[in-house]
Amino acid sequence: MADDPAKDTGPVAPTGPGKTPASGQEAAPGKPAPPSGAAPVATPPARPAPKPAAGPPPPAVPTGPPDPPPPEGQSPPAFLAALASALPGSVTQLSYYVGDWTVIVPAAKILDIARYLRDAPEAAFDLCSDVTVTDWPPRPERFDVIYVLYSVRQRHRVRLKTKVALDQPVPSVTSIWPAANWLEREVFDMFGVMFTGHPDLRRILMPEDWQGHPQRKDYPLEGPGELLMENPIDWLKLRQSRDEADIE
Repeated sequence: MADDPAKDTGPVAPTGPGKTPASGQEAAPGKPAPPSGAAPVATPPARPAPKPAAGPPPPAVPTGPPDPPPPEGQSPPAFLAALASALPGSVTQLSYYVGDWTVIVPAAKILDIARYLRDAPEAAFDLCSDVTVTDWPPRPERFDVIYVLYSVRQRHRVRLKTKVALDQPVPSVTSIWPAANWLEREVFDMFGVMFTGHPDLRRILMPEDWQGHPQRKDYPLEGPGELLMENPIDWLKLRQSRDEADIE
């Protein structure tokens, strides 16, 4: 006798929304359920995002070259030892490079140190031959202000260096060495370092209405903007017209 198809042939997996009658597994929303008896489709694992290729490390932020110490066996001149003894705390560091000594000093004591180096017989630095600056923008003490001194009597030289922040003023040494007058004006014009006590601190190379200080490392290469003109003759004509107006 043939089996009656209406008879119960065994337990049937529950069915319902999202269920397959064969396996009872949930089907993904919005996807058709796999046919009865078919194996579930395995979802491949997600691939990790590719790592960026390792490149060269970023360049180090420039903070200025180190001040080389004196070589072993190289003693400082007698006037430098006398300076450290006469003005305690005046010498922060001694440096020696290619035959020249550099004395690194605090900015607040620059006048006392300059006066001593001028008046002490063993030093006798009667000429300030140059004042210059090096600019290191990332450094908190951004500027190195450097004085180059020479003794006509003793025929020796030394450099004074002091480190100052962006808006930190430096005492002017024009009362000790008059030759520093225009040198300090040039430093002010090119770098924006302020010298307190200077008798006439104003621009010396750039026009008085110039914007910014051209020798700073963050000065734009294309110029200060509105004062920059495509034709330099136009700028010269503008300056001439202003000068003629001032004379009238």
